[in-house]
Amino acid sequence: MLCPICQHTNSRVLESRSAESDKSIRRRRECMNCQHRFTTYERIEFVTITVIKRDGKKESFDKSKLLRGIIRSCEKTGIEASQLEAIVNEIEVELQGRSQREITSAEIGEIVLSRLSGISEVAYIRFASVYRKFQGIRDFVETLNHLQNQKDNLKFAATVPQSSEISLQQDAPECETPASCTS
Repeated sequence: MLCPICQHTNSRVLESRSAESDKSIRRRRECMNCQHRFTTYERIEFVTITVIKRDGKKESFDKSKLLRGIIRSCEKTGIEASQLEAIVNEIEVELQGRSQREITSAEIGEIVLSRLSGISEVAYIRFASVYRKFQGIRDFVETLNHLQNQKDNLKFAATVPQSSEISLQQDAPECETPASCTS
């Protein structure tokens, strides 16, 4: 680390602490040559993700743009801003974890919809109407039916016994009393 005063390369760390909500480390340093004290920050370097828009144009992933779109779809739904920020952070982490550096805006839209479906049906419909460019009532009805089918499937899956439970029930003899099962 170069000293900002004398440009000497040798310094010692006096103190280290977390900064920016544990997203970086703040270090107080002292130059071994001129004893000037200065602060440095150590952060994780994120690789740029490129978003391919519908018209084929490419732009860098903009976390704040995604957050604005989600906030707009969640207006007056009572969802906390911190929860929406957490969703955007989760999406960014998911995108950073992928091996590909280019993603379509359609893929991002589907990821957002999957997160919103479990939080707010109203926000889901609002986001879908803009993202999927609804043309009329039919688009809303189809999306509502799709959302309802997803909810019904989740409820059904939660009530269906596991295969091990079924086999145990099928193997048990039908007995009216414990004494009649001993034969």
